[in-house]
Amino acid sequence: MASVHESLYFNPMMTNGVVHANVFGIKDWVTPYKIAVLVLLNEMGRTGEAAVSLMERRRLNQLLLPLLQGPDITLTKLYKLIEESCPQLANSVQIRIKLMAEGELKDMEQFFDDLSDSFSGTEPEVHKTSVVGLFLRHMILAYSKLSFSQVFKLYTALQQYFQNGEKKTVEDADMELTNREEGERKMEKEELDVSIREEEVSCSGPLSQKQAEFFLSQQASLLKNDETKALPPASLQKELNNLLKFNPDFAEAHYLSYLNNLRVQDVFSSTHSLLHYFDRLILTGAESKSNGEEGYGRSLRYAALNLAALHCRFGHYQQAELALQEAIRIAQESNDHVCLQHCLSWLYVLGQKKSDSYVLLEHSVKKAVHFGLPYLASLGIQSLVQQRAFAGKTANKLMDALKDSDLLHWKHSLSELIDISIAQKTAIWRLYGRSTMALQQAQMLLSMNSLESVNAGVQQNNTESFAVALCHLAELHAEQGCFAAASEVLKHLKERFPPNSQHAQLWMLCDQKIQFDRAMHDGKYHLADSLVTGITALHSTEGVYRKAVVLQAQNQMTEAHKLLQKLLIHCQKMRNTEMVISVLLSVAELYLRSSSPTIALPVLLQALALSKEYRLQYLASETVLNLAFAQLILGIPEQALSLLHMAIEPILADGAVLDKGRAMFLLAKCQVASAASCDPPNKTEALEAAIENLNEAKNYFAKVDCKERIRDVVYFQARLYHTLGKTQERNRCAMLFRQLHQELPAHGVPLIDHL
Repeated sequence: MASVHESLYFNPMMTNGVVHANVFGIKDWVTPYKIAVLVLLNEMGRTGEAAVSLMERRRLNQLLLPLLQGPDITLTKLYKLIEESCPQLANSVQIRIKLMAEGELKDMEQFFDDLSDSFSGTEPEVHKTSVVGLFLRHMILAYSKLSFSQVFKLYTALQQYFQNGEKKTVEDADMELTNREEGERKMEKEELDVSIREEEVSCSGPLSQKQAEFFLSQQASLLKNDETKALPPASLQKELNNLLKFNPDFAEAHYLSYLNNLRVQDVFSSTHSLLHYFDRLILTGAESKSNGEEGYGRSLRYAALNLAALHCRFGHYQQAELALQEAIRIAQESNDHVCLQHCLSWLYVLGQKKSDSYVLLEHSVKKAVHFGLPYLASLGIQSLVQQRAFAGKTANKLMDALKDSDLLHWKHSLSELIDISIAQKTAIWRLYGRSTMALQQAQMLLSMNSLESVNAGVQQNNTESFAVALCHLAELHAEQGCFAAASEVLKHLKERFPPNSQHAQLWMLCDQKIQFDRAMHDGKYHLADSLVTGITALHSTEGVYRKAVVLQAQNQMTEAHKLLQKLLIHCQKMRNTEMVISVLLSVAELYLRSSSPTIALPVLLQALALSKEYRLQYLASETVLNLAFAQLILGIPEQALSLLHMAIEPILADGAVLDKGRAMFLLAKCQVASAASCDPPNKTEALEAAIENLNEAKNYFAKVDCKERIRDVVYFQARLYHTLGKTQERNRCAMLFRQLHQELPAHGVPLIDHL
């Protein structure tokens, strides 16, 4: 650690009414706030057990540790916290502090002289080695080292601290009287835990070494587990700058600054802070002391590794590869197998689009198990499962592999990886088109996270896996037409992950996609087109695909076809099979709407082959649905019906409400077309069955408010009722069709030829 000038140790400075030395000259010093805490401890010792109830005593004990470890807070806030735990004791503390501040200097001298009596006697009030005992001894020692001028400055600061508290009490008197009952009812756990708020830190002045370490560890824990309860990025950076002003070589403060800059995606500042962290780590000699001669090299190789991870996060893959090569070189020179294993994992991340990347990943998992690195081994297994899922492996093999990784998690208590594993299962089931299983896994993850809390009342439910599970839930509800429930889930996501948090892009994309689908269902193509820009900013491939869908709906077939062809080439190059199949289906639908079913058939067969190869059941069912529609247009409804019976079961079991409606509508069309060659009794029976299916399709379309498709259904129903001679039902459907047709004019597409 850099040397501290000797004068700073013996000549405390004054800042914000607080007597202090340099942050790392001494470990602790006396402040007016700490005198108030000492008064509280003294009053707790003087008050008999009969005067304070057991519940009040328990609340006071829970309050003490945050008060001793946390930063200085205002006197008003301290009174409020004590009053919430024990009103009687709060009154006694207030009187003692008032007498001391309004009295003379000798009153404070006498108070510190009496503190040492707490350790005297055969059964002392406080044990010397307890947390409270150590705090008392530190304060007595720090006070005894002060010169007379320093004691006078401390007493002046105490008077100012008391006067500021009194002014605040007078200003807030009316507000406290009106809101007292409500405040008592809404006393939250974070107030009892004295979580560090912006106003508390700002009033505290420079922190001692212990306070600084507690502040950094608490904020780092909050950034990892519950970012919303951490200080806002600007406020946290301000406090870190204040810490670094008193000690620029405080390495941990630089690292927290790095994490804070990552929250706001500031690549320059985060790189700057990360490099400073490792520079200070080497300068202080902390690594060399704990690791001998290897300390210096260890800092260098892990600095290069972290720099590679940072560049990879921001998409700077070339710079990440150069930094990773440097880390590998230094790790090989030092024979550091652990660092090399981390480098191997990042090598896979950088080269995961290559065809032979799975070999690298398998090697990484084997080596991680060999060197006893369960965290890396589990991450490797989950990456392998993800890669195999995209390669079309069967679900039972993937779930068996995830079961093996879950055994590692439970054995080594890796709770974070348990969450990631369940979120992975949710995504795999959705990829394979099993929405019920995906829903079950997502709810399992949410239930697990709501049971177990981390430190200081922080729920570990603000991680990426939690955000992924909630996004899946929102999309699954929207697919089933439960838009109110989806909105509630998204509202919860916005509260848990504010726009400036690192995982906010997940719910932003999910929200935009749901809004886009609703606009398309409602025929508001101009609104859907305006949402494409936001989707493209968050996910370029998805944005281009949605733009093509809008163009197709607006009958701009040439532009849509050009866009889809470009997107198809890009997705094939990137090996995004799911999107390739979706694009092929859109191209086929474009041909079908252009009355070219013969051109659409090869495209649909290509999509079906890919769906079967990669075991994407839901996309395969949707492809078969389009194939049946193409056969209906070609005039072979019997073949279309047999195909439809193959695809309709998975769609009705796990499909979206819109797809269920499309399937039932197509079934009714095929039934009507097949009945043309039947004798009159069988024809009447087939038409009545078709009307029942049309009613079911209409109910499905109504759930997602798809008025265009409802209009098509009632038009078809009116034609069927007219054929059956049911005039009243025909007129009712015709009137409904007219209302919808006036509200939503046709776009030039024949109603019967639209799936």
